[in-house]
Amino acid sequence: MKEIHVNEIISAVERLCIEANCILNQDVVNALNRALDVEESSQGREVLQQLLINAEIAAKENMPICQDTGMAVLFIEAGQDLHIVGGDLSEALNEGVRRGYEKGFLRKSIVKDPFNRINTGDNTPAVIHYEMIAGDKLVITMAPKGFGSENMGAIKMFKPSDGLAAVKNFIVETVDKAGPNPCPPIVVGVGLGGTMEKAAYLAKKALLRPIGELNPAAEYAQLEQELLTKINDLGIGPQGFGGRTTALAVNIEVFPTHIAGLPAAVNINCHVTRHRQVILEGRTPSCESL
Repeated sequence: MKEIHVNEIISAVERLCIEANCILNQDVVNALNRALDVEESSQGREVLQQLLINAEIAAKENMPICQDTGMAVLFIEAGQDLHIVGGDLSEALNEGVRRGYEKGFLRKSIVKDPFNRINTGDNTPAVIHYEMIAGDKLVITMAPKGFGSENMGAIKMFKPSDGLAAVKNFIVETVDKAGPNPCPPIVVGVGLGGTMEKAAYLAKKALLRPIGELNPAAEYAQLEQELLTKINDLGIGPQGFGGRTTALAVNIEVFPTHIAGLPAAVNINCHVTRHRQVILEGRTPSCESL
């Protein structure tokens, strides 16, 4: 069984926190440039140009793209043949977040309790999603989530008889109600199926998919494109100033569900749609550690 020391994990998460907040992923840059080519609104084009300039400055100066550097959300894929040594995995992940937000001078936005609102002072604890996978690697995806967009999410438990049309309307209406609040152009994550919490998880995970990469199932790829057209026809536009670029992508993830249910969740990301990933390779233990 191969192993990874927690110090390597801490360092990796520290780096991911800074990179995710300061460097706009290339798929997003490409999508913004494509939108700039087709946007009909002069105000919309001006906003898109400013967003691209902002991203360029942030990367050059190693500064956050947005002042809301988000709640740290981590997606962990842990190989079943991997052994974490030197400490606890969850503690290591949170320590990485703590160091990353301190070293990167990132805004610390987490409060200890939903009602007493006392800041934790280090942007922990992170929200951590774990998944066991085959092999001996550790895949860490860091996705800081600002709450201008997070607050615009929604979930609805449909009856199966409500059908696809009702789900489509719910998704489009959720974006319409959000308006300019999530700082469009947005990426819309949709989770369908499972249980209530599974649908919400799928919607959040859908935001990690690169822009332009469609659902592998043809019927859902077609639905993604249909919803993207409907959302862009709303006319909200970049930063809410009007135009045809309200969303850059609609990403749908699906899971089997109960015969009596049809859960649907929507999670919206701002144009930055921040996430960064690293794959850590397990190592064969040295003689000293045996």
